[in-house]
Formats: sequence, structure tokens, C-alpha cells
Amino acid sequence: MTTLTQELAGWASGLRLDDVPDDVVATARLQILSQLAAVRAGMDHPLGRRFTEAFGAPLQEDPARSAYVLAGLGSWLHFDDTAYAGHLSNSTVTVPLAYARRQRLTGEQLLTSIVAANETAARITASCTLGPFRGQSAAFTHVTGAVAGRLRGEDAPARRWVDTLGLGLGLPPRTVPVGFLDGDAKLFGASTPVRIGLDACDASAAGLAGSPVIVEHPEGFLSRFATVPLPEAVVTGLGTRWHTRTTSFKVHPGGPGMDSAIDVGLALHRELSAPGRPLRAADIAEVGVDTSLYTAVVERRAARYLRGSVSPVSALVFSLRYTLATALLTGRLGTDDFTEKGLADDERWSLAERIEVSLDEGMTRELFRCEVPFGEALRQAGPRGTEWLRQFGAAWRGDGDWLVDLVGELPPPSRDFSDARKVTGARVRVVLVDGRTVTRELDVPMGAVGARDRPRIADVVRAKWLAAGGGEEFADGVDRLEHASSDEVAQLVGRCLD
Repeated sequence: MTTLTQELAGWASGLRLDDVPDDVVATARLQILSQLAAVRAGMDHPLGRRFTEAFGAPLQEDPARSAYVLAGLGSWLHFDDTAYAGHLSNSTVTVPLAYARRQRLTGEQLLTSIVAANETAARITASCTLGPFRGQSAAFTHVTGAVAGRLRGEDAPARRWVDTLGLGLGLPPRTVPVGFLDGDAKLFGASTPVRIGLDACDASAAGLAGSPVIVEHPEGFLSRFATVPLPEAVVTGLGTRWHTRTTSFKVHPGGPGMDSAIDVGLALHRELSAPGRPLRAADIAEVGVDTSLYTAVVERRAARYLRGSVSPVSALVFSLRYTLATALLTGRLGTDDFTEKGLADDERWSLAERIEVSLDEGMTRELFRCEVPFGEALRQAGPRGTEWLRQFGAAWRGDGDWLVDLVGELPPPSRDFSDARKVTGARVRVVLVDGRTVTRELDVPMGAVGARDRPRIADVVRAKWLAAGGGEEFADGVDRLEHASSDEVAQLVGRCLD
């Protein structure tokens, strides 16, 4: 009988770019620009600079070292992109980029490696989405992404993929919440699993073997990392269900579900500021935010670790109150807002303390009924997912039955993700001291799948790249990547962080 990793490896190892739909290839190109913009932002932060002092520049002679540094910098400020399932690009983009010169990849081969890595990492992650680790805390995503991103570039046979995945997933890292949120260990959240995946590649090249039943065995990966295992997610719809299509692009640094509120906050700053006089905290009597359960739970958890101007950045990027206060008062949210300069601003802390975050049941229903980040897993789980949903609801109030009843019967799993959505709504209500009340709402944030104008997302990502200091010439080169020779790819990668 063929095992899950054997079936997945057989498909991914043979993937060619001609097999990939045009819109999926276009998304992979955008991932390159977006992820490198996140790397630039990470490099600009003081802690990012310390990271490079410890481990070297993002591009080095040793591609494994480059991949390690690129992964750490890109994930640090939570400016990395999301998909169903996982924050893929920290490994699925960085590893192929780091190895492109050594592997002499053409543009077509580089994009193939990225797509193969996306699809492999997302499927392993999807199989345990209904478990204790989600988003960036699901570090094992990058073990898989690193393995697939490197082996596809080597044109390694399927047998090697099976051994390498068995080795890498045999001892994957587990995130410790207090370390992730109350210090700087978050810098290692993607880089450490990338190193594990690349070490597994070296090991399999030397002849070490991994278990071919590592995922589905009763004492295998899923038994340790999934509350409701979804082994079928690993291989369902290979070649038709393109997980890359579910990618949403981060426009602002910040944690899950906060993007809509920040988008609204930026718009309200422009609307409520007078010419020559920006909105001030003293102008605002109170702020209320209605949002989904996921965002509210994350905000509550992050608040435990905040300590005003000396708050750890790891927790700060998950704080809806701080990021929204910053957006309302400054009209922007960037790297500087997570440095000492931004944290020393007493005015934004004063406003943050007056922001009330409330659960909106309609937004919560939509969150769980859309595909990203949970809905597709719940659709595949069917009745098996009820207890997980109940436990998730209990984290907020009562026994969790309220959430099961609220979500109700879900539609069937997606056939190909062509209509995938990520609905993370927010309603922001600002009460001004002059008596006015202004309320604005957004369901699908900028850059997220499900936006009505999909071509606009390409403009959003390009703007993110340019805002991060990237050049038009590099962006144009990425647009033409399919036709680039190996020498042109090497030159392009060499100047990606100029």
C-alpha cells in the first residue's frame, strides 16, 4: 500500500511548471516580492540587525545559512504571508531563493520549486490544522517547506523525498508559547525548522532513511501534532486543489486577523485628521472594535505579555489595541512602530488602553465558514471537527456549544480553491470628544484572498515591495521570471536585497 508521503512525494517530485495553472504561477511570483519585502522590514529592526550579527547576512556562500537568516528575518515582524494552511513563504520561498545559484536554477525551475514547496508544506500543515499549533506556531510547516523547496531544485527522486520527510518530521520542533511571546525566541520560529529540514536533506543524501509512514502511523506525526487528524488532506486533489491559490499577502506587520482593523484605522486617520493637524488621542473619547473570535482570542493572549514601552516585540505584533492605536494616530504602521521610538510614544499607549475589543458573532461565523485559516479543515473533518470547534469556543466563554451552534453545517470541501476566501472582519467605532461617532467596517482586508478585484492584489504586493525599498528593476525581473536563464536568476537573486 502506498503511504501518504510516498503519494505526495511522487506527485511533487515530478511537478513541472507546465502542470501549474497560470494564476498559481502568478501567485508564486508575488510571494517572492512580498517575502523579500518582509525580509527587508526584518533587517531594518534593531533585533533583526542583532540576528544578522549573530548569523550573518541574508545572502551568503552557504545556501543553508542564507535560508536560515532569510527565514528568521521574514517571519520576525509577522509581515509574512498566510495561506491554507500555514505561513508558507518563510521556507517555501526562502529556501529555493537561497539555493538558486548553487542549483543553477532557471526562472522556470525556481518557480516550480516554490510551487512544489507550497503545495507540500500546506498539505502537511492542513493535516493537523485542527490541533494545538496554528499559524507561525506551527513550526513543522517549515521543516516540510525546506525539504520540498530544496529537493525539487535538485530534481531528487521520490524515494529521497520520502526518506527526507521521514527524517525531518521524526523530530519536528514544538513551539513553547511563553518563549514565543515573552522574549526574542520568535526570531527562530521559522529559521530553526528550516535548518532541521535542510539537515534532513543532507542526511538523506548520505543514505540515512526515514520512516515512510511518518505521517499516518499510530505513533507518527499526526498522533503528536493533531487534535483531529486529517490524513486525507495530505493527498486529496493533487494537481487540482492548488493551496498556493489560498495565499493572502500581508500589507502591515501584525498578527492574525488584525489586518482589517488596521486598514480601517488607517482610513479613519485620513478621514478624521484636519489639514495640518493629524488626529490626536485627546480628540478621541473611546474606540470600540467588533471582530471575530480568533482575533479576540489572540488579542487577549498577547495582552498578558505587554508591559508598555518595554513590551516584547513578539507579543506586540499580536496586539490589536497597540497596532490600531498606532494606525489611528499616525496613519501608518511599519517597522519603526515596533522599536524603542514607537514604544516610547505615551499617546498611543493612552489610546490603546481605551480600545475595547468585542466579539462579533456574525464575523465569527464567517471566519469559520470561509476556507482560510480554519474553515477548509472543518469542512474536511465533518462531524470529527465538532469537538475541536467546541474547545475553541470554550477558550472564550462557556462550554463551547455556542460556537458549534453558531457555525452550523458547513459546505463541502473546496474542489480547487479557485474561490477561496479569507474573511477576517472588523468594525471600528470611534467616538470623538466633540460628540461625533464614526463607524467603518471591512470584511476582507487588502491583499487577502476573496477580494473582489483580484488583479488589485498584484498592485498591493508591488507597493509593499517598493515601500520596503525594493527597486522597480527587480520587480520587473520577477514578472519575467519564467523566461530567465540560470545566469539571469543568479544575477536577480544576487541583487534582491540591494
